[in-house]
Amino acid sequence: MNIIVCIKQVITREWLVRVDEAQTWIRDQDASFEMNEPDAYALEAALRLKEQHGGEIIVCSAGPVRARQVILEALARGADRGIHVVSDDIPKAGAEVVAEALANAICEEPCDLVLTGLQSNDQGFAQTGVILATRLGMPHATIIMDVQFDEGKLRVKRELEGGLFQWVALPVPALLTIQSGINQLRYATLKGIVAAKKKPIRTVDTEMPDIFGHEIVKIYTPEKSKQTHFVDGTPASAAVELIRLLRQDARVL
Repeated sequence: MNIIVCIKQVITREWLVRVDEAQTWIRDQDASFEMNEPDAYALEAALRLKEQHGGEIIVCSAGPVRARQVILEALARGADRGIHVVSDDIPKAGAEVVAEALANAICEEPCDLVLTGLQSNDQGFAQTGVILATRLGMPHATIIMDVQFDEGKLRVKRELEGGLFQWVALPVPALLTIQSGINQLRYATLKGIVAAKKKPIRTVDTEMPDIFGHEIVKIYTPEKSKQTHFVDGTPASAAVELIRLLRQDARVL
C-alpha cells in the first residue's frame, strides 16, 4: 500500500507571535517551527497502515528551505522518502495555490492514498486537502477518525456535528483529511534519526503565481477594549433594559 502524506511546517504553538514591520506577515526569522499537528496524525495513520499492509510512505512538504526539517522528522518516524516543493512564498499563499504546488509534485507518484491533516495550525483554511483531491482527480473524505483497508476496499469513519459519526466506503486511490487525536503519536528514535539522513528527498522548484488566492491586508494583535453602560430607571424597567442589552448588543443571551 503506497501512501503520500502532505505535511506542513508551522510556527511552534508556544512561540510568541510577532508581526513584521509591513504588518502583512509575522516575524519568522527568529521563530521556532514544528510539524503541523493534524499532519502529524495523518503521518501516524499512514505508518500504521504500512505496518498492517506493507508498502511505501512518501512525505511531501511545500515551503522554504527550512521546511526540509519536518520532512526529515517524518522520515525519522518511519516514512520512506520525501518530496520538498521549495518556495519562500508558500507560507503566505492561499489554499488553492498550495494545493496546486503539491499536486504538481505528486501527480506522477503512484499511490493508493493521499493523506493530509484536516487543517493547518497557522492559517486554518481546512481546504488544501479538498482542493488537492480535485486537482488529482481523486474522491475524498474529510474529518476522518478511523481508516480501514481490507482486500482493496477502503472504509473511513467521519466525524459529524452533534457527536455523530458516519462510515463511508471509497474507491482507491482516494484522499483523506485526518482529524487530530485519532491515534497516539510516536516519536522518532535515535535509530530513526540516523536512518533519515540516508533516505532520499526529491527537491522540486516551483514558480508561484502573481496572485496567491487571497491578499493579506493587515495582521495585528487584537486590541482589548471595554465600555461601561449604566442602566437607569426603576428596578423593573432597568431589568427589562438590561435583558435587551444582553440580547441585542452583547448577544450573550
